[in-house]
Amino acid sequence: MTAIPKPDVTWAHGPVEEPANRTWWAKHKTTVMVAGLRLVLLAAALAAWQLTSGPVIDRTLVSSPTAVWHQLVTWSGDGTLWRNTWITVKEVVLGYALGAITGATAGFLIASTRTLGRVLDPFIMGLYSIPKVALAPLFIVWFGIGVEMKVVLAAATVFFLVFINTAHGVREIDPALLDSVRLMGGRRRDLLFKVMLPGSMSGLITGLRVSVPYALIGAVIGELVASNQGLGFLINDSASQFNIAGVFAALIVLSVIAAILNQGVTLLARPANRWKPLEDRE
Repeated sequence: MTAIPKPDVTWAHGPVEEPANRTWWAKHKTTVMVAGLRLVLLAAALAAWQLTSGPVIDRTLVSSPTAVWHQLVTWSGDGTLWRNTWITVKEVVLGYALGAITGATAGFLIASTRTLGRVLDPFIMGLYSIPKVALAPLFIVWFGIGVEMKVVLAAATVFFLVFINTAHGVREIDPALLDSVRLMGGRRRDLLFKVMLPGSMSGLITGLRVSVPYALIGAVIGELVASNQGLGFLINDSASQFNIAGVFAALIVLSVIAAILNQGVTLLARPANRWKPLEDRE
């Protein structure tokens, strides 16, 4: 009887992964197309703005892209843009960091203690409901009109957004998961650092992203109310002189700062996504 030869097969543990031999265009086609469409949309908006400024809309009300560019070049040449941009960036970054750290810490600690959360929640929501612009006069009395006042105002705005989202992330953790850890002999420390802390990351990241523009709002409001430096001051000063090109130039710089900060938060949030399932990662 002739023996049937066995096929030479090497069985691998788990799913077999085969490298995808794709070209550069196949890997980055979507990214390139999205970037291209963004540039086309931006160019179309600028062209429409330039063409309608004057013939259709009063130029003194909307200025024009060329006038805004000329204003940016003028401010860059004499140092006005860089000096005031640095002041605003410093206020935003310091206020954002202060508000994010205190908000995340307070949100995690309070939400992880159910009784403490029930006691403090009405007070937190009451303070959150106060319009932050209404706090500016009080902060001026406490901290003056310097950088400190804008930092505290930005931090107060960021604090509540990060606090609420972090606390929500903790409270959304599946109670069955907590019970399972307890049944396996897990202590309070294990629940906090091995279940609740990773579980709160989703809410924390959401709070960090949502609060980026609000940090800018807090700092700029402080500069609009009382300041002689910063991008908010440039907006106020340009508007008082009816220099609409100056107002748009400062707003464009603020938009660029917001985009950079958003991208920075996205990069910092990537390590926190490692605990998630692959399909839920960003």
